[in-house]
Amino acid sequence: MNLATEAGVATKIRRMADRVRWGHPALARHGIDPCRLAIDGDPDSPEAFSFLVLGDSGTGLHRRDTPQRRVAEQLLAHGADARFLLHTGDVVYPVGSSEQYPDNFIRPYREWIVGGEDWERLRYDRLVFRVPFLPVLGNHDYYDLPLPLGLLAGVTAPPRRLLRSWIQLDVGWHGSFVGQAWARAFLDGLGAVPEAELEEHLARTRTASVDGARCLLYRPGAFTRLPHRHYSVRWAGIDVFALDSNTFNQPLPAGADDGQLRRRRQRLDAERATLLLSLGPLGGDEDARDDRAAKAEQLDEQIRDIDKQLEGGPPAVDQEQLDWFADALIASWRNPDVRGRLLVLHHPPYVTETSKWDQGQTLAVRARLRGVLDRVAAALGPLPAGRPLIDLAFSGHAHCMEFLQTADTGHGDAHIPWLICGGSGYSLRRQRREGPLLQETVDGRERPLAQSRLFLGRSGRGSSLRRTYSGLRVEVGSGTPLRLRLIPLVAEKAEGRWRHEALDPILLPATGPAYRGG
Repeated sequence: MNLATEAGVATKIRRMADRVRWGHPALARHGIDPCRLAIDGDPDSPEAFSFLVLGDSGTGLHRRDTPQRRVAEQLLAHGADARFLLHTGDVVYPVGSSEQYPDNFIRPYREWIVGGEDWERLRYDRLVFRVPFLPVLGNHDYYDLPLPLGLLAGVTAPPRRLLRSWIQLDVGWHGSFVGQAWARAFLDGLGAVPEAELEEHLARTRTASVDGARCLLYRPGAFTRLPHRHYSVRWAGIDVFALDSNTFNQPLPAGADDGQLRRRRQRLDAERATLLLSLGPLGGDEDARDDRAAKAEQLDEQIRDIDKQLEGGPPAVDQEQLDWFADALIASWRNPDVRGRLLVLHHPPYVTETSKWDQGQTLAVRARLRGVLDRVAAALGPLPAGRPLIDLAFSGHAHCMEFLQTADTGHGDAHIPWLICGGSGYSLRRQRREGPLLQETVDGRERPLAQSRLFLGRSGRGSSLRRTYSGLRVEVGSGTPLRLRLIPLVAEKAEGRWRHEALDPILLPATGPAYRGG
């Protein structure tokens, strides 16, 4: 049995819709775009700026020397001028519980939160950010605990605190309640606003106008809420599209591979049982505890992925969100005021991390995004200077930092640079043994799909083991054509010592005039 449960796609959509009063007539009556966000202070001109990216971070496994905090300090040191932060999901591990937000989120990121110097007194559902904090939902932000396990976790909390040297489960007594904690931490919860007060609330918060529609205004230091689980925001002529990939990552049914998958699941079950039987006292060795947690989570995720493929029946797909993204991306390209487009979602469609590269969910997200981008490409026709539909895309889920670029796939996903930022504090993973080149089979023949050019995560073994945690600074040049400078910020632990540095920048586009900041 997995240690967490996960609601179905329809339930996730419905619960999140209820929290923001999706489709309420007042929104349409006042011409409000329910998925658009504006940030106060947007220069509305193509000036240079920078922002930060992190993901897969919200762990409570480390009590003394936390990698999550070390990455945060790197971001703080290199991002004093950052205009916003993107988080690629899995804000709080392992099950998105509200009771873990203080230790696993507020404490490590306190400098970005109003009142963060007194972080223990802050309520997770009343946070106000000094710098715009723009997250997407990860799978762990949606997870729940089975009732028996939740009751056991609550009853055993005091002895577990005494036995941390033996095992640290890092769970409370409940899960996310289908993303409720994430919603209360980050969304403007219209569902909690009484009907009689809704008009006044909309008049007070939907005060911005973008492309002729009213929308939610994000005011750093005063009111910092998001409109929905998927949304778009513009800064200095750059459109950012944030998606909830948890509702279109359902794998296709196993079909003829059913028996092979079941045998693989049995092997993974046996491996997990052996791991559980090997538990023993670890003293204060947090690295060993992290290794054990990493392996357990990896096995759980692989088993969960197989179970989804074995469910049978047509997969549930959040077509409404995908249609929204297609329409918004087409409109962005037709808008002369927009000079670039970024995408952020949790599940990566292209990745060489060992446990994610061939998962059913990875392939499902790839297929559904490709379908959207094909539709957009058909509507737009050839793009100027051969630009990709997305100038840069971000994801998490794979516990590493990886930079890939798609090949000439013959589809709308061709030549898109992809930055996976999923190594900001939780357990790290290795790159697959098959290497950095991803291929796909078309008409019975293999062709290049994407090439990995940077991979930071777990590497080496024994005394040579290196754990490279990471975040990212992105510098956007002024004017057009768009120029980006990506600076990986790492906190690496090897031989019991930490090393912190900013790596050499990655320039985008990779060819053409040199990047010049503003």
